[in-house]
Amino acid sequence: MTMSEPLSVIAPDGATNGYDPGLSEAELLHCYRTMLRVRAFDEICLKLQRSGRIGFSIPNLGIEGTQVGAASAFEKSDWLFPSYRDFGMALYHGITPLEMMHNMYGNAQDTAKGRQMPVHFSFDKPIRFVSISSPIGTHIPQAVGAAYASKLRGEDTVMLASFGDGGTSSLGFHSGLNFAGVWKAPVVFLCQNNGWAISCPVEEQTSSDGFAIKAEAYGMPGVVVDGNDVLAVRKTMLEAVERARSGGGPTLVECKTFRMGGHSTSDDPSRYVPAEQREEWEKKDPVLRFERFLEASGMWKAKDKEPMYSEALDEMSAAASEAEAVPKPGLESIFTDVYAELPPHLRRQGQELFELGKRKGDAAAGDGEFPL
Repeated sequence: MTMSEPLSVIAPDGATNGYDPGLSEAELLHCYRTMLRVRAFDEICLKLQRSGRIGFSIPNLGIEGTQVGAASAFEKSDWLFPSYRDFGMALYHGITPLEMMHNMYGNAQDTAKGRQMPVHFSFDKPIRFVSISSPIGTHIPQAVGAAYASKLRGEDTVMLASFGDGGTSSLGFHSGLNFAGVWKAPVVFLCQNNGWAISCPVEEQTSSDGFAIKAEAYGMPGVVVDGNDVLAVRKTMLEAVERARSGGGPTLVECKTFRMGGHSTSDDPSRYVPAEQREEWEKKDPVLRFERFLEASGMWKAKDKEPMYSEALDEMSAAASEAEAVPKPGLESIFTDVYAELPPHLRRQGQELFELGKRKGDAAAGDGEFPL
């Protein structure tokens, strides 16, 4: 079986095939601003990492269309189980850059209290954005389990499991899709096929005709979409979400896109990505494509871009400065958020830690008295 050509809505000149995304002008501009804000967040975080102020970051350059198009299909009551390259989903739904920057620094206001790596965001509002997992694919069966629980409770909730092409090589992908198919769980699987799993090309990930075709074995539809076309992604995801919400079961959506930056700020993609491949995908830049649509629709002019991007940069820079000034998590945070009542053996260990901190001159240890 050969999969069809990826679904697209926006033509190269910005025209559409008549599809109505059901979004107002303000909502369409929100999609555009979100993509610019993702790029601004990336730019600021790269500077922070290069100057040694944060540990690392994950570039999103080229993937913004998939992130924003997918995010626009979900309600605030739904649950997102994201990959670590889904900044646009968080920003689209109103999670603030400052909240995200707290995690980049791992400070005292970080939701994970510094226990997670940077870009491992977790938020419960304004949308349920589940903690990102470093081990590839582990969140896929978690999303399926949450979806099945929601179904058993009779809730009107849909889960998103978002992952890269490399995630399809994980055990979690196969077990997750298998159970979702059997249970008809209300979950949408989003495979962001960006060409590379770090330095491993797609051709070395699978011998099948892409990834959407794998859905057939698990008893669900598989759809291929142009991941650099925001509206095409929205259209596909809306249909998959509606299918899940109405009891029709899961869908596997493969978005064909391209990571134009490194896997992370610790990666040099020029060592393995052919220059001509990057140049080819630069012409398909999702931001430029959406700009042509907005311009053709009379909602945007080229002169608007620079001030809008400058505003986004200022917003991200201010968030970084504020987060950098927040103190690191207190020593006692090592022992919190696990037990309702701290067991005696951990209380003894906590007291020993604070006494050690006082002897070593750690101001966070105060007078050496363990506060829990």
